[in-house]
Amino acid sequence: MELLLSVSRERAGTLRGQVEQGLRTAVRDGSLRAGAVLPSTRDLAAQLGVSRKIVVDAYAQLAAEGYLTMRQGARPRVASGALRPVAEGAGPPSTPSLRFDFRPSRPDVSAFPREAWARCLREAVGEINTEDLGYGDPLGVPALRVALADHLGRTRGVVASPGLTVVTNGYLHGLGSICHALRARGARTIAIEHPGNPEQTAIAARAGLTPVRAPVDELGLRVADLPGDVDAVVVTPAHQHPTGVVLAPSRRAELIALLRSRGALAIEDDYDAEYRYDRPAVGALQGLDPEHVVYCGTTSKVLAPALRLGWLVAPPALTAALRALPELGSARVEQLAFARFVERGDLDRHLRRMRLRYRRRRDAMVAALAASLPSAELHGIAAGLHVTVALPGVVDEPALLRVARMRGIGLATLADYGHTSGRPTLILGYSQMTEARITAGVAELATLVG
Repeated sequence: MELLLSVSRERAGTLRGQVEQGLRTAVRDGSLRAGAVLPSTRDLAAQLGVSRKIVVDAYAQLAAEGYLTMRQGARPRVASGALRPVAEGAGPPSTPSLRFDFRPSRPDVSAFPREAWARCLREAVGEINTEDLGYGDPLGVPALRVALADHLGRTRGVVASPGLTVVTNGYLHGLGSICHALRARGARTIAIEHPGNPEQTAIAARAGLTPVRAPVDELGLRVADLPGDVDAVVVTPAHQHPTGVVLAPSRRAELIALLRSRGALAIEDDYDAEYRYDRPAVGALQGLDPEHVVYCGTTSKVLAPALRLGWLVAPPALTAALRALPELGSARVEQLAFARFVERGDLDRHLRRMRLRYRRRRDAMVAALAASLPSAELHGIAAGLHVTVALPGVVDEPALLRVARMRGIGLATLADYGHTSGRPTLILGYSQMTEARITAGVAELATLVG
C-alpha cells in the first residue's frame, strides 16, 4: 500500500517530525479521510527509505494526538474525529432526510437483481478476451450490440442491427454524442420538448447547436409549431416527461412526414416505455422510419442509474459520424455482463416483476389522491414512475415546496422543468415507497395544500 508522503535529510527538522507533519497535514486538508487505512510501519519505512523505528514513533505520536487509531494486529487508520472542520458554505449542502420521497425519475434500486447481475459479472470477468480488455470498438462490445438489437426489435419494434447499435454511458451521454455528430455534419438548430429536462438544452448548446422550444400539449409534441429551419427534434413519444402524455398517432404521422420533407432527424428518448400499466406499450417511433429517427434507451430506470449504460440505434450516416467522436465508449466488462443479462432473459424477468410492483404503487397513489386531494386533477397516461397532479389554482406553489421541505417531504413541480404558467402542478414519484407509505405521505401532503 503506497502513501503520497516524502521525507528528506536535507529538509529542516527530523525525519520523524517530517513524517508526523506530513500525515497531520494530509488529515487536516482531507487528503486522508476518516477511516482511511495507512500502510504498516514496515511498509511505510521501506517506502520512505527510513528505519522502521522512525515510523513506529511517528504513528504512536499521532495516535496520542488523536489523529490515528491503533489496534494490535491491524493497520493504523485515520481516527473518526480527526477530520478538519468544514468552513461555512464549503462543500455540498447537507440534505435533510426525507420522510416521504415523492421525487420523480428515481427507480426502486432496492429491487436491483443483485444475484443475477453478480453471476453475469463474474462470468464476464472470467471469459473476457484480450481484445475486449483493450479499447475495442468505440461503438460497444459486439456481444451486447447483438443482444440489444434482438431485444429492442422484439420488445419495442425497433428496426435494429448490431452494426447500427451504439453503447453509451446513459441517455444524456448519448444525446450529447448525437448533438456533436449532428453539428459536425452541419446541423445548427435542435428543437427540445417544453416542458422537459433542462439538461438537454444545455447539452445541445455545448455541442454548438441552437436549442429552441418545442411545445407539448395533451396530444404530445405540437409538430405544427416546430420552426421551419429545425435540423433535429428531441421527442419522448411513449411517455412525455414530465407531463405524462403519449404522442398521439396523428402527431406521430405528422412528425414523420415533417422529418422526411425537411431531411431532419428525430431523437427518440424512449422514456418509461417499459412501464405501461393500462395496455401494452406502443411501439417505438423509430420503427416507422429508421432513416430519420435515432432511438435512445438506458438502464437508469430499468435497473439502476449506477450502471451508467445506455444505447442508440442510429441511421448509417450518423453511426459513422458517432464512431469518429473521441468521447464515445463505456466500460466493457459491464457491457459483457449486461449482454449475458439480456440473453438469459434476466432483463425480461426483472421488468415483469417491476411492472407489477410499480403498478400497485401507482394504484395506491391514485387512490390516495382521490381520498385526500379530491380537488386535484391527474394528467397523463397510466405509465412510468410518476403522476402529474394539477392542484387548485389557489395553492401557492413556492410556499408549498418550502413547507414540504421543512416537513421532510420531497416534491417536484412542473416549474422545475421550465413551465411557469397555468395551474400549480406537482410531479409525484411513487416508485421508492410502499403502498402504505404513499397513502400516509399523500394524506400529510393534503394538510399542506389545505
